[in-house]
Amino acid sequence: MKCSHTKADGQPCEANAVTDSEFCYFHNPAVSNDEKREAQSNGGKAKALTLPEPLPELVLTTPDHAVLLIADTISRVRAGTLDIRIANCIGFLSDKLLKAFEISKLNGRIEVIEQVIKIERKTNY
Repeated sequence: MKCSHTKADGQPCEANAVTDSEFCYFHNPAVSNDEKREAQSNGGKAKALTLPEPLPELVLTTPDHAVLLIADTISRVRAGTLDIRIANCIGFLSDKLLKAFEISKLNGRIEVIEQVIKIERKTNY
């Protein structure tokens, strides 16, 4: 069930209601403002990521390097040695890197095709 609180702009709160209440934690009148502030403070502290040791720096200059990075990330997540949020970030950035490699390769092919077309035009005239 969703929170039944209506925000100042008239929109409903989209948070889930807590058990046995029609409100989410932060709109529940039974929870004091001090408790809410403490919960927010504690939540912010819990979100901070610290790795026991930094991951090794990698040179990623080919698609094969990106594939190895993804495989390594999967292995570390499965072993429980890499935080899932860091793994998600690596996965997202790896996807962007692979797309950049693909675009770069296609641009190279287009340049070759353009050169062939120029040569063909010169020889046909």
